[in-house]
Amino acid sequence: MQLEFHQVDAFASRPFTGNPAMVYRLDAWLDDALMQQIAAEHNLAETAFVVKEGAVWHIRWFTPTAEVPLCGHATLASAHVLLECYGERAQVLEFTCLSGALRVSREGSLLVLDFPQRLTQPCELQAAVEQAMGRAVTEVRVLPGLDGVQELMVVLDSEAEVRAYQPNLPALASLPGLGVLITAPGERHDFVSRYFAPSIGINEDPVTGSTHCMLVPYWAERLGKPELSAFQCSARGGELHCRLEGERVKIAGQAVLVASGRLNLPPA
Repeated sequence: MQLEFHQVDAFASRPFTGNPAMVYRLDAWLDDALMQQIAAEHNLAETAFVVKEGAVWHIRWFTPTAEVPLCGHATLASAHVLLECYGERAQVLEFTCLSGALRVSREGSLLVLDFPQRLTQPCELQAAVEQAMGRAVTEVRVLPGLDGVQELMVVLDSEAEVRAYQPNLPALASLPGLGVLITAPGERHDFVSRYFAPSIGINEDPVTGSTHCMLVPYWAERLGKPELSAFQCSARGGELHCRLEGERVKIAGQAVLVASGRLNLPPA
């Protein structure tokens, strides 16, 4: 049995920048364990699987070690694949996932993610975070989850501090939640960020759409404006055009197809 895959650099205008994701369009769901094995084989931050269910695309995302509830860059990559490789003609693609309804629309050369906002709140983990990071921080906020902490957001004073930070990955992995997001005011953008999730197999994610569902409400309130320019200053880097609309976050970027192929599966 063979499965067709496509690798896309999301939030990128040229190959080898932005965040790579692998995309599989399936006729029916594979076994969960097999999808996890496929994601581990590709060893990218995210592998997305999409199945058409009526008028909606059901989408799931796997890191090399775990399924996650929301992923922006692999949704952008999936929309690009459906439009450019499989001839989808809709101006708006409707998705459903563990986090609810998602949409991706075309606006000129950009693909625009329409995601739910994810509101963070103050917490009492600053001492633990500072110990794990080996430095003082300005603020620590938390995105609550069903089992307590889903994500940690750490605010620093400057873009230079975000860029210069050298993570102690085992220490970060010991903190609660899926990952640690660091952010600060930007020099040429409204804000910058980096995201580390070593506990789920992602040492540093190049460009993370889902974390901007946390970042945009925070910075929109702090800066007093709904439209924001963002840059994730990883080694590959990625620019995101963001807008807060009520309880929804719009995140726009480009995507580039870099590879296609077939995966050979052993007989059942």
